[in-house]
Amino acid sequence: MTGVVVAGAGPTGLALACGLAAAGTPVRVLDRADGPAVTSRANILHARGAEVLARLDALGDLREQAVAPVGIRMHVRGRHLTTMTFAPDERETVQALFVSQAAVEQRLRDRLAELGVDVEWGHGVEHLEQDADGVTVRTTGGGELRASWLVGCDGAHSRVRTLAGIGFPGVPVVERFLLADVHADGVADREHSAGWYHRDGILMAMPMPDPSGNLWRLMANVPDDGRQLSGEEIVGAFTELLPVRAEIAGARIRDTVWTSVFRIHRRLADDYRSGRVLLAGDAAHVHSPFGGQGMNTGIGDAENLAWKLSLVVRGAAGAKLLDTYTAERRPAAAEVLRRTTTNTRALVAEGAVSRLLRDHVLVRILNLPVVQRQATRAASQLRLSYRRGPLGGRVRVPLGARGRAPRPGDRVRDRPVRLPDGTAGTLTGELGPRWVLVTGGAGDRLAATAAAALPGQVTTVTDPERADDDALLVRPDGHLLWRGTDPDLLADRLAVLLPAGTGSSPTHRA
Repeated sequence: MTGVVVAGAGPTGLALACGLAAAGTPVRVLDRADGPAVTSRANILHARGAEVLARLDALGDLREQAVAPVGIRMHVRGRHLTTMTFAPDERETVQALFVSQAAVEQRLRDRLAELGVDVEWGHGVEHLEQDADGVTVRTTGGGELRASWLVGCDGAHSRVRTLAGIGFPGVPVVERFLLADVHADGVADREHSAGWYHRDGILMAMPMPDPSGNLWRLMANVPDDGRQLSGEEIVGAFTELLPVRAEIAGARIRDTVWTSVFRIHRRLADDYRSGRVLLAGDAAHVHSPFGGQGMNTGIGDAENLAWKLSLVVRGAAGAKLLDTYTAERRPAAAEVLRRTTTNTRALVAEGAVSRLLRDHVLVRILNLPVVQRQATRAASQLRLSYRRGPLGGRVRVPLGARGRAPRPGDRVRDRPVRLPDGTAGTLTGELGPRWVLVTGGAGDRLAATAAAALPGQVTTVTDPERADDDALLVRPDGHLLWRGTDPDLLADRLAVLLPAGTGSSPTHRA
């Protein structure tokens, strides 16, 4: 019996499989497609997504392939009003990258192959049955397999979610959008993305990495007349929209790579777990593509789930630990849904009053440096905290450590550290699938306590720059589990986290 079956070989499923395989957890990856996608739904990897890939050793040459995001030039009635500039935090070691989802998936597949796992194409989940010991899966290829756990990473129309009986309520945000990846001349300055706001709707153009240097992603909202549009009709629509909404007369679309018609919905799964079946990525949440949050949120799901599921499969923790996955990740997705829906409705601006506010107030506010810094940090997801979750700040910590940053549940910023052999390293480089105990110097008893609870999984490093005596026990996903100096309190915390062989029933609905 396999430890975990992952359904879906998109960024979420591949990242999850890499995290599991790196931790030594047996995993199989199924996908109903005949092979890898060559086109890309997403085209930006925000800072947190890049950091997760770095922890998975899957970043590869994506930095070299990417176009650095500079910002978006906003126009009203063809006139440039403001430039919404990316304002990354220079203290961080990772930044956003304009890179195709196809390239991200390729690097994850490369890493997964290094770990000894290949994607099984042409094998989607058709039926599942679960019991107290595992899940039986029947696939489109006619095969049947048995696993301890099944994770649905199979997208917005998830078959796994449907078979598990997990609700997926939501509402429409925008009725119809057109999308086309095209080689085109005379569209805009490729140093920025561009957005044109018009009384009939919006038109967006984003430069895509390509050897030719003229690949663009075009997006526009249009009325939904119920007709099915062909690729030629979609490109024809953009040919008509460019001179109208952007007031660009000389743009020429030379050829087409990919087209799509989609409706923007906001949906969030009622639960991320039903017994031995879990959900991640678009199977658990869908939202507006504005802001490029989808791929990054899914990759974040994968990393959070991977270390927890590995502990459970290994028998180091009870199944109750998996309940913390929903408790931490569902609120994070809910916040992304709220933010992207608000931003989309503000930009689409249906109605005369909304358009007036967008064109004369919103675009000018977005020119303020403080607003640009805040927007960049929100999009990066580096400020994400699980402080209010079951593994967060409500746990028992030493009195003197309360209120200090970071607090349990917070992300711990990457930093230079000194490794056990005396060489220099980084926190990110040592995490995933391992835990890291960061000390200011002497921490032998703390290290022994962590090693006893997590044998073979903890690296103890020193941070000479730390200004206090607290040690930090950092989870494999970069979030703080505990801080302090007392080994007994650390042992108590780990005993609560890792009560091996205990936990909720496998059929419990988290």
